[in-house]
Amino acid sequence: MLASLDSLPNHTRVWIYQGNREFTLREIEIINATLTAFCQQWAAHGAPLQSNFVIRENRFVILLVNEEAHASSGCSIDGSVRVMKGLQQQLDIDFFDRTQVAFWISNQIQTFATAELKNAFSSGKLSSQSILINTLASTKHELDLNWKIEVQNSWLKKYLPVSV
Repeated sequence: MLASLDSLPNHTRVWIYQGNREFTLREIEIINATLTAFCQQWAAHGAPLQSNFVIRENRFVILLVNEEAHASSGCSIDGSVRVMKGLQQQLDIDFFDRTQVAFWISNQIQTFATAELKNAFSSGKLSSQSILINTLASTKHELDLNWKIEVQNSWLKKYLPVSV
């Protein structure tokens, strides 16, 4: 069942899908229509899931489920992945490339391949104060508090050059 975002509690589970490029207005319309229909019928073992979705920065799709009302199951999660893969195929947007890390630089999203991070930090393209888009948030609360965080407060701090 499609629940209002405001009604979903802080512990609501989230899944974040990062697109490999910015979405067009038409693609946002398609994503909205597809995910609205999906959330209206999304269920686990026949029980409706209190769910919704958000599109952020025209680049990220975030699915939310209140697991306190009813826990999602492997099959229901698989259903959401199928929907996202369908959107990926329909729109030619890769939602499953986990090798790209997104940053907020000059008021826009810029991505770096994980393999490039060490060099990007040592060359000064990125720093400990660079703003990371936190696609690892697992709850609505974490998403709201830590959507954009400094690298030094994230899992990426291991890539920072060691000061001598």
